[in-house]
Amino acid sequence: QVQLVESGGGLVQAGGSLRLSCAASGRTLSRYAMGWFRQAPGKEREFVAAINWSGSRTYYADSVKGRFTISRDNAKNTVYLQMNSLKPEDTAVYYCAADHTYYSYSASNNSNEYDDWGQGTQVTVSS
Repeated sequence: QVQLVESGGGLVQAGGSLRLSCAASGRTLSRYAMGWFRQAPGKEREFVAAINWSGSRTYYADSVKGRFTISRDNAKNTVYLQMNSLKPEDTAVYYCAADHTYYSYSASNNSNEYDDWGQGTQVTVSS
């Protein structure tokens, strides 16, 4: 099992930026695809972005494409989500997750494919 800890959330004005980090302990992340998901109050958890094990392939929800960037540093056992041009509708708890499929060429947008989850970090965007 991988322990995942998100950080970097906070309160920001619309148009601002935040960078979320997801640090892992207990096992290396370098073999796993990783994803970011979010859940707003009263809504279901939704896919935000994903990255394959090497970082060569990335995937985004249409709602964040062009504004968010997912990346990873396997040497630091950390995954990042750079969020620019934030909108009030981006307000949610953001979760990172690890897919234990080793060395997958792709990364899934389906939360059911992910095995380990962090506790989440709150992002609030004010208008």
